[in-house]
Amino acid sequence: MIIKTNTEHLVDKIDFASYQERVNEIHDSIINKTGKGNDFLGWVNHPFDYDKEELKEIKKWAAYVRENYEVLVVCGIGGSYLGARAAIEAINGVVGKGKPEIIYMGQTFDPTYTSQCLEYLKDKKFAINVISKSGTTTETSVAFRLLKSLIEERDGIEFARKSIFATTDANKGALLTLCKQEGYVRFVLPDDIGGRYSVQTAVGLFPIACAGIDPEEILKGSTKAFEDAANPDLKTNECYKYAVTRFHMNTVVGKAVEMFITYVPSFVQIGEWWKQLMGESEGKEGKGLLPDSATFSTDLHSLGQFIQEGTPCFFETVLAIKNHRHSVLVPHDEANLDGLNYLEGRTLGSINDKAFEGTLAAHVEEGHNNNVVLEFEEMNPFNLGYLFYFFERACAMSSYLNGINPFNQPGVEVYKKNMFHLLGKPGF
Repeated sequence: MIIKTNTEHLVDKIDFASYQERVNEIHDSIINKTGKGNDFLGWVNHPFDYDKEELKEIKKWAAYVRENYEVLVVCGIGGSYLGARAAIEAINGVVGKGKPEIIYMGQTFDPTYTSQCLEYLKDKKFAINVISKSGTTTETSVAFRLLKSLIEERDGIEFARKSIFATTDANKGALLTLCKQEGYVRFVLPDDIGGRYSVQTAVGLFPIACAGIDPEEILKGSTKAFEDAANPDLKTNECYKYAVTRFHMNTVVGKAVEMFITYVPSFVQIGEWWKQLMGESEGKEGKGLLPDSATFSTDLHSLGQFIQEGTPCFFETVLAIKNHRHSVLVPHDEANLDGLNYLEGRTLGSINDKAFEGTLAAHVEEGHNNNVVLEFEEMNPFNLGYLFYFFERACAMSSYLNGINPFNQPGVEVYKKNMFHLLGKPGF
């Protein structure tokens, strides 16, 4: 197992055996694709049952982007960019490395952010990866129109055609029509995979490959997670054990919030991707956990007091990494005015580990907060692919336990209708 679901730190213990029969039934509905929203269960087998020729094209064009451009603009919102950003930062770090630099647009209407990005790009040789199933997602479409205009006016239409890469529906939509008109290289978001489950498709894999990360390793890791989930026995299935824990904390213990905790700043975007996956999948019919996230020890200096002694409305899910990729030693200081010489020669990784252990004890033993710890050895593309699939499968299980269709999002349409009406869009 790449990930171990450690439930030893739960204050409210769970009788996992009591859930086994229901888990078996749901497992069969996932594998046989008979559950609610089954027309969007294509992600279940996708890590190994994917278009092999498209992956070759992804790797070919990603190499082209790396060789010829300073910047790649990933233009998308929600599932159309969160997974890629999570992967790129988790592997390459927040600061990033090499070229192209990756920046993100199409996820906001904010004029300041958009203007600053466009101003920055004026003097850069940049490519665009526009990602939209329909091609009419408003935030993304507005940003793409601006980016397209910038590159066409500065470099010409022919250059733009070679610098725009689209990921969209295979058979329909405004973006597909534009791709055919302009001859853009295009990749496919399969009909049976929704945006928040799409990171292992071209949606995530093309920008991930452009960042110099091997997309095949992501897929291999996800395939391993599929294999490890093959037996639904809660004694051995760490993924379903996590799913049952989430469901039990919510519906039996009465927790309203799940806090996703990491101790690594480059994992912050994993939390952002996780929040969409869980929130958009489960938050329906007056049900579901509110997914929240925090980064320790940073947020212990802002949220720590509430977590320790505030309203007990939450439980914590901690992503705990055992092996750190870098080693930084605390140096000796002769004056020792800061009193830190007791730490000299120790690595920051070991100090971070003790911060985790001390915080866990404080929150569980004195704060009486339930903690589930997801333990894994190290961050690399294989393990990240495993992690993505682990969460996707767990989300499907906990949603079905709740009687929810994990794959629709009817509530999202409400704000859009109101916004379109206020903006004067025809028909609204």
